Amino acid sequence: MEAVDVRGRFVWHELMTRDVPAAKTFYSKLTGWKTIPWPLDPTYTVCHADSGPVAGIMQIPAELPSDFPPHWVQYIGTRDVDGIADAAVRAGGSLVKAPSDMQGAGRYAVLRDPQGAAFAIIDPENARPEAEGPPSLGNFSWHELATTDNEAAFAFYSALFGWDALRRMDMGPVGVYLIFGSGGKERGGMYIRPADQSGPPSWLPYVRVPSADKGFAGAMASGARELFATMEVPGGSRVAAFMDPTGAAVAVHSLAAEVAPAKPAKSKPKAKTKAKAAVKPAAKKKVVKKAAKKAARKTAKKPAKKPAKRAAPKAKRAAKKRVVKKGARRKK
Repeated sequence: MEAVDVRGRFVWHELMTRDVPAAKTFYSKLTGWKTIPWPLDPTYTVCHADSGPVAGIMQIPAELPSDFPPHWVQYIGTRDVDGIADAAVRAGGSLVKAPSDMQGAGRYAVLRDPQGAAFAIIDPENARPEAEGPPSLGNFSWHELATTDNEAAFAFYSALFGWDALRRMDMGPVGVYLIFGSGGKERGGMYIRPADQSGPPSWLPYVRVPSADKGFAGAMASGARELFATMEVPGGSRVAAFMDPTGAAVAVHSLAAEVAPAKPAKSKPKAKTKAKAAVKPAAKKKVVKKAAKKAARKTAKKPAKKPAKRAAPKAKRAAKKRVVKKGARRKK
């Protein structure tokens, strides 16, 4: 069987946190994921969307420094982990974890790009073909790199994974937002991190949800900390970003087509009210028609009797007048 093409695709996402139970509760509510222990390592949680497994949640190893921050790691696909790792180092990147094998997952490595953003590469054992159209609900739909030099960062990743620069959008004071992709698909964007944005260069993953507005409100109510509130982006999609309750940055994304149906939902009660209102007059008309028919029948009968009764006296009076007139003539 021919191997599935994974080059340049974000094929896995992994949350490293110090509070796995809290993370499971938060993301299950936010995205609808079902969290299941991985059979090969029950301490590792696999998150399932309706389309299948999409992410993992793991405890930050105790041997790492206490200031090691909780964060999401993006795994980019390749069929040559060792070769890509070497190429990344030659291009100015650095190794965080050398290439190694993980039973049931595949061969992987963790690196940093020349600007300092961490990412991982993997040759997955059980890769699935990429679905047509936009990512389905519960899947990661966008990947955004905040860096110190987006053009240099793009050149680095493009050389490793064959990404194309699809568009460069002038965002005014923020600078140019570079949208990249591969295989004809947009996969994310890169921009120069503003001076007031704290932290080192990093990747931010976006999860597709039914409503970014409701997702953001729910996240805030569940203890998340706002990075930027819900807003509309070019194309009509809605996005928002926050730090989850365990301290990892993540964003939510809903498509433009998913925002519009909110209005019809509110108009449904009105439609029902109109429907009921339409039924009642119709029923009333039927009652009125029946009453009118009965009244018409009664009215039709009464006039027929009354004229007959009244006609007789009139005829008698007329006859009497004629008799009186004739008698008067005779007397004359």
